[in-house]
Amino acid sequence: MRPGQILVADHAGVYIIKMLGDVRLTLCVSFDQFIDAMLAAPDLSSVLFDLSEAEAVDSTTLGLMAKISLLAQEKRHIVPVILATNASIKRILDTMGFADIFTIVNKLEVDIEPEKPLSPIECGEQEVKEKVLEAHKILMGLNEQNRETFKNLVNMLENS
Repeated sequence: MRPGQILVADHAGVYIIKMLGDVRLTLCVSFDQFIDAMLAAPDLSSVLFDLSEAEAVDSTTLGLMAKISLLAQEKRHIVPVILATNASIKRILDTMGFADIFTIVNKLEVDIEPEKPLSPIECGEQEVKEKVLEAHKILMGLNEQNRETFKNLVNMLENS
């Protein structure tokens, strides 16, 4: 698998988030900072996740994706779209309950290219732990299966 990368763009309030390769925890802090800036943008009108070139997406990244959807719906009444063409990625999205909080499609009518990659941000172990904990609590809130899947991890992180 190739190393993960997240590319982002803002096209007049349409935010594109493209994930490439094996997207892992190392990008969680920079991704979370992007999320905060995006949700604060006055022109935010839609969010598109392009997972067509993602080979794997870890649960922390999935939790941050869920955070975007839940906050975009709450604050702006926007339901983000996920482009997913890989069968294993689609299966993960289904398992996590993402069909309840996203519109999931397997093709787009137009090609929209992201512009800049997010770079990993140097941060302390505590900050990473807090992001991982937040992401997994969000996933646990989506359905009972997620609650069971992640309860031990969340308990361990809360007690460490």
